[in-house]
Amino acid sequence: MKVYLMDLLPYAGHFDQFKADRFIPYPLSGEHCDPKVAARTYAEHFALWQEMEELGYDGLGLNEHHTTPHGLMVSPNMIAAAAAARTKKLKFLLLGNLLPLHNPLRIAEELAMADCISEGRIMSGFARGVPREYRVYDVPMGESRARFDEALEIILKAWTEDTFSYEGKFWKYKDISIWPRPYQQPHPPVWIPFTGSKETIELAGRNNFNAVLSAGHAGVTADIVNHFAGQLAAHGHQITPDKLCLYTDAYVASDRQAALDEYLPYYLYFVQTLWHHGSDQPNAALGKAGYVASSSFDYIRAENRPFAELDRSKIRLTNKEDVEKRVDAGALAFGSPKEVAERLIGKAEQMGANQVLINMNLGALPFELFQEQIRRFGREVLPLLQAHEVRHVPTLAQAA
Repeated sequence: MKVYLMDLLPYAGHFDQFKADRFIPYPLSGEHCDPKVAARTYAEHFALWQEMEELGYDGLGLNEHHTTPHGLMVSPNMIAAAAAARTKKLKFLLLGNLLPLHNPLRIAEELAMADCISEGRIMSGFARGVPREYRVYDVPMGESRARFDEALEIILKAWTEDTFSYEGKFWKYKDISIWPRPYQQPHPPVWIPFTGSKETIELAGRNNFNAVLSAGHAGVTADIVNHFAGQLAAHGHQITPDKLCLYTDAYVASDRQAALDEYLPYYLYFVQTLWHHGSDQPNAALGKAGYVASSSFDYIRAENRPFAELDRSKIRLTNKEDVEKRVDAGALAFGSPKEVAERLIGKAEQMGANQVLINMNLGALPFELFQEQIRRFGREVLPLLQAHEVRHVPTLAQAA
């Protein structure tokens, strides 16, 4: 298996004054951001990524968020280019550029440039973003899907056609030839994060893209993989383990209790407070705004549908006992190296994914603790995962 570490690049400081109410006011005024702490955050993470390469990790997961301490990665392309100059082998899985919010030609150019700087180490992911970011960039959420589709078409044209023109609803270009061209030909591999909406799954299937899936409800995950397999097949493609990446959480310690004692305060800070900053709209409001269609989850079996959408209001209520139950049930891979490796391999086999993207820094771990976690995982879990190969993608049709 290929193993990537997800790094949200959170601001290296906690806002203890907001933890009791589990609520950070939005916007969080600039007076709360110390530029020296921000500079230290970037420097520390660059150093950790260099050590990751030395330990043998396959790659680094990067994303894009705006106006929040949740993550300081406002431009994953800039971060990937900077990190590429400091490394030689590490790949960069971008999850991803938020297409509806930006000029797609600029994204195509930046990714081509980063691909050349890294000599072909860019894995280009595209996403739509959370509600907060639509307010920041003054983009109507009802236009999100149409903008995403149009932007993606433009980026692929810019990458693959010597000269292209385009006239759409949102963007128009005449006789464009980008320089530089992508290092990888015809273009970097495209990865799409799946949150469950059928429109995204069907787009990925039509275009033979790759998919990143969170380790959520097992029934929902099975339905997503099955629908993706069907869409790929309908367009002459085949699902394989190399087209799927499992995105999940892990934390390595001497045993389960040590992992909880060490990680729980940071994990709870993230799920209770950080993650919802400026994006606490209920799912019904997202549907009303046109971000999610009423039919987006109709392919999911009826018994699984109640678990198909994230409910931030419930996630915010997560407490210590909830986390302990999830660890005991195997939903969170927290524990000894052997336990963590077995749970991650089990999840990957269940999904049929031969890539795993691991998050083990939720809640802004201090530098020393994150560094030690990268070393523990790299020395004691990483070799076990990389020695394993997932060879089969289970689908409902095969099960029947």
